[in-house]
Amino acid sequence: MAPKAYLEHVAIWVRDIHWHIRFFHDVLGMAMREVQGTEADPVQYWTLGGMQFIARPDFAGPEGRLGHLGIMCEDVDAAIAAAHTFGVTEMPQGRNWLRLPDGLAVELMQARPAGCVAQALSINPRSGPLQS
Repeated sequence: MAPKAYLEHVAIWVRDIHWHIRFFHDVLGMAMREVQGTEADPVQYWTLGGMQFIARPDFAGPEGRLGHLGIMCEDVDAAIAAAHTFGVTEMPQGRNWLRLPDGLAVELMQARPAGCVAQALSINPRSGPLQS
């Protein structure tokens, strides 16, 4: 059976980090989970709810602001081993950071406690918990 995992966060580069913090807080209720830097001058900002904003005031791309996908894994070692069979490359951040052939960056993280991945995957976003 394949290892189980879920998307824990999406990291995006943003020109105006404060605008994004306010929008996701005021519109969607996503409060701060963590900040790198200070709240007044954040370098990176994570929300409860899966968003990570990376301050890049000089970012000039029209789209493609995706920094990386953070994936919570039931067994990160098994996921890394399985990923290497697909020809991914390890990134400088560590063995759990993978660059896919099309350039997408993926951060694989070990879930704790062990059952939380199954619990997260049991939720049907359209109608609540899945029936077993």
